[in-house]
Amino acid sequence: MERPESAAQVVGKRTIFEAEHDDYRESFRRFLEKEVVPEYPQWERDHIVPKSLFTKCAEYGFLSMEVPEEYGGPGVDDWRFNVVLAEESVWAGVGAGMGGPLLHTDIVVPYIMSTANEEQKQRWLPQIASGEKVLAVAMTEPGTGSDLAAISTRGKRDGEGWIVNGAKTFITNGINADQVVVAVRTSDDPHGGLSLFVIEEGMEGFERGKQIEKLGQHASDTSELFFNDCYVPQENMLGEEGSGFLQLVSRLVPERLTLSVSSMAGAEAALAMTIDYAKERKAFGRPIANFQHNRFTLAELRTEVEIGRCFIDRCIERYVDGTCTVEEAAMAKWWTTELVSKVTDAGVQLHGGYGYTTEYRIGKAWVDARVGRIYAGTNEIMKELIGKTMGL
Repeated sequence: MERPESAAQVVGKRTIFEAEHDDYRESFRRFLEKEVVPEYPQWERDHIVPKSLFTKCAEYGFLSMEVPEEYGGPGVDDWRFNVVLAEESVWAGVGAGMGGPLLHTDIVVPYIMSTANEEQKQRWLPQIASGEKVLAVAMTEPGTGSDLAAISTRGKRDGEGWIVNGAKTFITNGINADQVVVAVRTSDDPHGGLSLFVIEEGMEGFERGKQIEKLGQHASDTSELFFNDCYVPQENMLGEEGSGFLQLVSRLVPERLTLSVSSMAGAEAALAMTIDYAKERKAFGRPIANFQHNRFTLAELRTEVEIGRCFIDRCIERYVDGTCTVEEAAMAKWWTTELVSKVTDAGVQLHGGYGYTTEYRIGKAWVDARVGRIYAGTNEIMKELIGKTMGL
């Protein structure tokens, strides 16, 4: 799947990458064109990617890059490589399908790397790095949404382990996952009472619910998870008892930045394909891009995309050097997810009736973008966080 001709015109030259990132980008682009794009329509119909995608990504060096070589991983500790994966997946039009491997790599692996003890790392990381074990993280519950303190899935001590009861929903990789990092309430303290457990496929009482039928992002499997008197051994607790809330909060900045990176790339791709279409499509004897209203619309969108790109690249730089704040990540998340929805909506309008069909990518991009304003914390919650940092 080739990039729109106008891709290079959307934003100026970027300065945050080095030669090795450019080489990595080119390799990953070839991988997507060969291994993912041809299969993607079927994965969308299936509403799930095959688990072999994870092992294939690992084989080519596109999975679990942070895992050190001693545990079977590439040992690449540079988040800019993760950025490359997210951006190129979106540009290729396969972002939803690659969302599973990216969540495994970008969101869940860091929980293991930062908190697991040596025994756990030796037990889990080799198969995580190879893609043989697929990861997910389970926070959201039917009644909690963005409120982590309201988590009610409960763990009760039982001998050398815990009995876990509860339910989680909207879990990405929920069907494919072999190991799930689960937020569990182990005491009544709203914040200090949360602990994390790695609950594994085959543990008695761990059940998957139905695969959730979503409006968009069809190649990404999303499901409910149920824990009915599920016995979890103590050695599967991740970190100290009661440390779950702090662990979850510590991963929200990179999670929101990852979504921001994908959303920014989505806005750029949608704008590029719309510019190309507007130059080619004619109405009343001339290209629709020549009508002043349409030209003004595209000019405004390009300006907003350019501004957004500058901010997101600054956030990437600050995250890599360890200075990106919760406030900045919240700003990035709400701004880019609103922007990609705005650009794709305008793109559908400028495509006319064709924008509402599956023949053109813009329609799918429009539908897929909408959930960004909801997950990783709703945009209303992002504004609350920003407001609190202002003393409001």
